[in-house]
Amino acid sequence: MISYEVSLGLLIMPPILLANSFNLSAIVQAQSNIFFIIPLFPSFIMFFVSALAETNRLPFDLPEAESELVSGYNVEYSSMTFALFFLAEYCSIILMSALTVILFIGGWLSPIVIWPFTIIPEWI
Repeated sequence: MISYEVSLGLLIMPPILLANSFNLSAIVQAQSNIFFIIPLFPSFIMFFVSALAETNRLPFDLPEAESELVSGYNVEYSSMTFALFFLAEYCSIILMSALTVILFIGGWLSPIVIWPFTIIPEWI
């Protein structure tokens, strides 16, 4: 798993360099002219694949060995331990999704700046 974290850490650098800031709000405001997904599309694809691998989504969804025919951790953990295990899994998915949106897809900025898309203020 450490190899995925290294690639995620390195792929966070291009949006930081384009925004000239480590502040997430400044990174989003730097995308007011053009979202970073357009000039950094290869970085976005690599970040997305690394995020899938880090969160154990398809096709990287094998946290147990093939010899464990009964889905290892699903049998090992029960009741509240199993619930906390899956809560942690889905919290990491939400975190990776939020980072992807903030770093590459403009965060809370509207992609189209015309009337129906600007009804709701950005701070909401």
